Amino acid sequence: MSASFEGIGFGYRPRAAYACDPAMTRGRFYPEPESPTRTPFQRDRDRIIHSTAFRRLKHKTQVFIAHEGDHYRTRLTHSIEVAQIARALARALCVDEDLAEAIALVHDFGHTPFGHTGEDALDAMMKPWGGFDHNAQSLRIVTRIERRYAEFEGLNLSWETLEGLVKHNGPLTDGEGRGLKGPVPDTILHFCGLFDLELDRYASVEAQAAAIADDIAYNTHDIDDGLRAGLLSLDMLEAVSLPGGILTAVRERYPALDAVRTGHELMRRQITAMVEDVIATSRANLDELQPYSPADIHSAGRPVVTFSPAMAAWEKELKTFLYANLYRHPTVMAVRENADRIVRDLFGHYFANPRDMPEGWREGLDRAEERIKARDVADFIAGMTDTYAIKEHRRLFDRTPDLG
Repeated sequence: MSASFEGIGFGYRPRAAYACDPAMTRGRFYPEPESPTRTPFQRDRDRIIHSTAFRRLKHKTQVFIAHEGDHYRTRLTHSIEVAQIARALARALCVDEDLAEAIALVHDFGHTPFGHTGEDALDAMMKPWGGFDHNAQSLRIVTRIERRYAEFEGLNLSWETLEGLVKHNGPLTDGEGRGLKGPVPDTILHFCGLFDLELDRYASVEAQAAAIADDIAYNTHDIDDGLRAGLLSLDMLEAVSLPGGILTAVRERYPALDAVRTGHELMRRQITAMVEDVIATSRANLDELQPYSPADIHSAGRPVVTFSPAMAAWEKELKTFLYANLYRHPTVMAVRENADRIVRDLFGHYFANPRDMPEGWREGLDRAEERIKARDVADFIAGMTDTYAIKEHRRLFDRTPDLG
C-alpha cells in the first residue's frame, strides 16, 4: 500500500506496506474537509500541540514536583523527548513519522497533577463511580473536554491517532470483549460503541513505536533526574546491567571526566543502545511476519516493535532498580503522601461543594446525580497543574501540606 499526495503539496509517500497511510485514513468522528497542505496525521499533531491540555503538561509532575527545580522533567518535556524517539523509530521502520509523533505527544494528556500519586488518589476517590484511569482520561480530553472548535467538542482526531492513544500498550480486550487487564473503563467502551477502535487488536506500528519510546525515555531520563536530585549515584548504577556496562565503557575511555558529564554520556549512550536494539529487533519481527498492510499488524497477535530478549531483561532489571531506589525513595514517598492528601481533600470538597468550582465547571452540578457530579469533579482535578492544585488547596483549606 502506498499513498501519493503529489499535486496537492505534500510530496510525501509512506515507504512500507504496513505503514498507516494518511490518504487511507479511517476518518474522524465528525467528518471534516481535508487540508490542502497537511496530511490528517499532521493536522492531529498540530491540534494536539495547540491544545490547552498540552500546555498544562508544563506544570505536571513526571517524578519530581515541578517547583523543586527548573531542570527536572515535567510531563511536557517528557512528552517532547518521547516524540523525538518515536519519530526516530518510525523513520527507521519506514512508517508515518507524523502519526507516531502525534501519539507520543498526546499519550500523557490524562495524567493528573503530582504524577501517579494524583492518579492513585483520584482512582480511590472515584471507586464508587468506575474509578479513574489516565488513559481513559486522555480519551475524554481529546473527544469531549477540550473545547476549541465551533462544530464539535474535543479535538476530533483521526481514527488512527485515537486508536494509538487508547491501545499503544496493546489490546484491551480479548475477542469476546473481556478485559485483558481488568474491566475496560466506561469512557473507552462508550466511545468505542460510537467509533469502534477495535480494542481486541494490536495498534499500528506507529503507536507501538510511541509506546516503546515512552519506556526508553523515562528509563533513561529518570536516571538523569535522580542523579541531579542526589537520590541516585553513578556508583549505584554500576550494579545494574544496562547502565552499569555503559558506565564502565565511559569511564575506561574518559577516566578524568567529571561526574556530571559522565552521567550525560551514560544517558546518551543508553538511549542509543535501546533505540538501536528496538530497530534491529523490530525489523527482524517484521521480516518474519511479512505484513502487507496495517491490517496485518492489527491482526498479528503480538507486538512487532519490541526489545530483544536480552534488552527486555535488562530493561526490566532497570525498572526494578528505579522503583526501589527512586520512585520509592523516602524523600519521594514523603512528597507523594502530602500530594495524595491534597488531591483527596480537593475531591471531597468539590464533591460536597460544587459551587466552589470555577464557572464552566460548576453549573448544574449541585442538582446532578452523584455519578455525573463525581466524574466532572474528577475531570476538573485531573486537568489541574501541580501549582494550581496547591493554590486551590490553599484557597479552600486552612493548612496545605508542604511539597517543597
